[in-house]
Amino acid sequence: MKEFTEKIAGSEEFLKSAKGILVFPALYKAGFIFGAEYGDGALRVEGKTVGYYNLAAASFGLQAGAQKTSLIIMFMKDLVLEKFQKSSGFELGVDANATLVTVGAQGSLDTTKLGEPILAFAFGQRGLMAGVTLEGAKFTKRDLK
Repeated sequence: MKEFTEKIAGSEEFLKSAKGILVFPALYKAGFIFGAEYGDGALRVEGKTVGYYNLAAASFGLQAGAQKTSLIIMFMKDLVLEKFQKSSGFELGVDANATLVTVGAQGSLDTTKLGEPILAFAFGQRGLMAGVTLEGAKFTKRDLK
């Protein structure tokens, strides 16, 4: 999250408002017509890690290449965070929708999105694939170890 707060102006306001923050330091995506995404992350609530999760997604369509990106998902409402934590397999687009927040001019964020229940921030993309798609991404809780 250090890179997120250092490089993106206004990120502190989002972090302060979030009820829970799911951090994926490295999310990998690769594909040639069929694509796949995978990453391991941690859920933080009130500054403490409360769970570990896998993200997996598959896609089909015009795509080729590979990329690595960082992803932060913020749960802005208590009910949505609670639903996520109780779920054995939470899927975006089915269990809830996430609003992908884009970075504006000079690396700033649009704070009008603060009212959305789930916000997603993809940053630090490296690789040859364009875009980040979270629709259909499934989050599975792992054992705390």
